[in-house]
Amino acid sequence: MHYRSTRSARGFSLIELLVVILIISVLLTLGAVGLKGIGGKGVTSGVATAEAVFDEARAIAVGKGTRSRVMIDVDDPQSTENYKRRMIVVYEELDAQGEPIKDKWVMSSRAVTLPEGTFYSETFSKKDHTNGGSAMEEESLTTNKQAYDGKYIAYEFNSEGICATPGASFILGSGARAQGQQPTITGGGKRDFAGFIVWRNGRTSLFRGPDEIGIPSDVKTF
Repeated sequence: MHYRSTRSARGFSLIELLVVILIISVLLTLGAVGLKGIGGKGVTSGVATAEAVFDEARAIAVGKGTRSRVMIDVDDPQSTENYKRRMIVVYEELDAQGEPIKDKWVMSSRAVTLPEGTFYSETFSKKDHTNGGSAMEEESLTTNKQAYDGKYIAYEFNSEGICATPGASFILGSGARAQGQQPTITGGGKRDFAGFIVWRNGRTSLFRGPDEIGIPSDVKTF
């Protein structure tokens, strides 16, 4: 007669649990150090939100096989809510054969608004940041939702997920904005800026502070 040996299941020991907790704590600390210096709470949150929007746009371009764009609202300085704070993703609509209809843009989802007191910097966002490129250009947008039509800054991906403006930067700043005016620095002139560069493959590289972005110490508006 053969007997099958059995062994009771063993849970984690106290020492093993403490080791796991220690590893998690170290990883969280490293993550916090990595984010340190890229801006205040609103700017840091805004950068994370913007990166997610860029990821969405690129995924849509590849998934649908059409062009897509991340659009930043620069339409109406009289608006206290949307101007330089609202972001949308659009893509070229496909016809019955699945082919893109040139310049017929459709919104992919709801608009995203940057955190309170955080604004897109049209002044410091550049087409080719590392080579001292020119400012991003404004363009008119017409979509399937009239309420969102107007002037925007566009970052585009083609159907392969390749950025049409490799090296372009996306810069956010913290401040305040009176109706009809440009955002201004507040809080004793503190330069609270952050952002990232979008590379050809759609990946992004974070800036680690206003000096790395190239923002002068005496900046007042952005």
